[in-house]
Amino acid sequence: MHSVVHLLKSTTFPSVKRLNLETIQVNLGYLCNQSCTHCHVNAGPNRTELMQDEQIDQLIVLMNQGWVKKLDLTGGAPEMNPRFKRLVVAARKAGVHVIDRCNLTILSEPGYEDLAQFLADNEVEIFASLPCYLEDNVDKQRGKGVFDASIAGLQKLNALGYGDKLNLTLVFNPQGPALPPPQEALEADYKAVLFEKFGIRFTGLVTITNMPIARFGSTLISKGTFETYMNTLKGAYRESNLAAVMCRSLVSIDYEGTLYDCDFNQQLGWPVRDSSGKAMTLSDLTRNALDTIDVVVGDHCYGCTAGQGSSCGGALAA
Repeated sequence: MHSVVHLLKSTTFPSVKRLNLETIQVNLGYLCNQSCTHCHVNAGPNRTELMQDEQIDQLIVLMNQGWVKKLDLTGGAPEMNPRFKRLVVAARKAGVHVIDRCNLTILSEPGYEDLAQFLADNEVEIFASLPCYLEDNVDKQRGKGVFDASIAGLQKLNALGYGDKLNLTLVFNPQGPALPPPQEALEADYKAVLFEKFGIRFTGLVTITNMPIARFGSTLISKGTFETYMNTLKGAYRESNLAAVMCRSLVSIDYEGTLYDCDFNQQLGWPVRDSSGKAMTLSDLTRNALDTIDVVVGDHCYGCTAGQGSSCGGALAA
């Protein structure tokens, strides 16, 4: 059986040129309190990979150089890295906008009772995973009891001002090998149901296409649906989405400090390489270090450009 990485090698996807680098997206490690079926990083409770002090120190130096606009923290559950708070505080002190990609259930875990208050005190924007507003669908994708814990987390965040004065964005992933529905209409449904049933308020909803890599890609292969899903993505390709893909203004950094064009390339093991072919790391990163280096593309890039488009910030087009 072919591996996901082998199946995604491509020479047909258009080349992508970078714009100004503005966002540093950092994977703080693969440790997570959940093991979701759609997870493209194979995160879980038994993973031990975590970013260490050396890389955190290098990131803080970058934050203080004045050119980084956003620090986007992901995982795993990024909050489970014991250096999470130190990095957030340093970034905010440097005037950098911080995004935490939170799975919500971490807010209920023992030892994280003060996490929501910390995020609010530091005005951290939260992107929170909630793949549906129905309990059965959420628990099927993310595990039994996850929906109730997620609702409790959202209510805790609302009480601290999230959804009003602080940005709280919910993240939707499809249940399986299908494109997300139109983002605007789905957001209206989420807002109506969650407010009516639980009194929950949030700033907006983003829809993210499931990428055919890692755990989700392996599931597609085992079920014999990988090629069908890839045909769906390719058939919905829209050239206009190329102008707004996240890799043009973002660099992704793994827990060891290696640079990638996006979080998905990171999971495929396709780093950014310099003119000599050397994989670049945090020590190589400057404001203009990537200006002349094309983005590494593969067939998974159709996931970002299919239909309404998809990025870590949601749909790219109406």
